[in-house]
Amino acid sequence: MKRRQLVLAATGIAFAGRPVWAHHGWSSFDQDRPLYLEGKVVQSRWQNPHVELDIEVPAGLKVPADLRQRPLPAQSAPVDGPGLLAKATVPRRTDRKWELELAPLTRMQSWKIPEIKAGDMVSAVGFTSKDEAGEAILRVEYLFVGNNTYGLRSSPA
Repeated sequence: MKRRQLVLAATGIAFAGRPVWAHHGWSSFDQDRPLYLEGKVVQSRWQNPHVELDIEVPAGLKVPADLRQRPLPAQSAPVDGPGLLAKATVPRRTDRKWELELAPLTRMQSWKIPEIKAGDMVSAVGFTSKDEAGEAILRVEYLFVGNNTYGLRSSPA
């Protein structure tokens, strides 16, 4: 066996039995029911395939009264932002810790989003799985950081 084949075979054996992480698109999320979350970032993974934030959600979370009126940025994808904000509800599940899936690093950079770190406060509108089953993960459509709003499915227009 040639050296290259031996190295490839050894690499394959080393990864055998380990879980395979598949990247998923928007189709696995319930886009008919936008959810609102807010909280303090407890962990930040500023990496590809997409940035992830773990947040701690306060008890008694409610959709803010001004959510429908928040200005939304122009973005390259045709998203009904005002419609999503108007329909947003809080999750039915009571998890206090949620993972927020943001955009890939290149898109975060095109929006000029500064790195979000543990201790920062964020809010988001996005989608979770149908019936809110499985892990407490929100695929973020709009991210609110301070006075800034970012449309993460696309790039700035």
